[in-house]
Amino acid sequence: MDVTSFLIYCTIATFTPGPTNIVILSTVHHAGAKKAMNYTFGATIGFALLLVISALLNTILMAILPKIILVMQMIGSGYMLYLAYQIYKRDASKTALNQTATFLSGFLMQFLNPKVVLFTLTVIPAFIMPSHDSNTGIALGIISITLIGFLAFMTWVLFGAVFKAFIHKYNKTFNRLMALSLAYAAIVIWM
Repeated sequence: MDVTSFLIYCTIATFTPGPTNIVILSTVHHAGAKKAMNYTFGATIGFALLLVISALLNTILMAILPKIILVMQMIGSGYMLYLAYQIYKRDASKTALNQTATFLSGFLMQFLNPKVVLFTLTVIPAFIMPSHDSNTGIALGIISITLIGFLAFMTWVLFGAVFKAFIHKYNKTFNRLMALSLAYAAIVIWM
């Protein structure tokens, strides 16, 4: 496994603004860090559950159709390039809707968030399964990805106000760097 590409993909997919991170940021500003933590814990558990479901589904599919990994790599790379384009053209001046930040809303948001669902469905077959065919290896991959996601959520909780100002001030530069890094990770999957 190309650890550099794996870490770049996981970091960009979890740390860049998306529905979950935007809600966390909004909650920190409107209700404080303690309230945002409830949402964060729910989001982390939902994220981990989606990773487990992805690993199970991909394991079943790989057993049934061994060539599915190529298709999943194509889908994963295509999605990563799509995300890179979306990040490149993102407008940080748009504000998030204020939602009730509970554990349950954070948990459920993960199943409704296309960014998270597609990420969890692509990261396992693109990075974990090609190099780890044991349940232990896959479980360690899921734990690693979950920890990266949790760190991303915590970053948005702890530094939400700072990141919001930074992203707004350096919007184009930040988005271009994130988009280029994500495109790099997508290209490396094919190599």
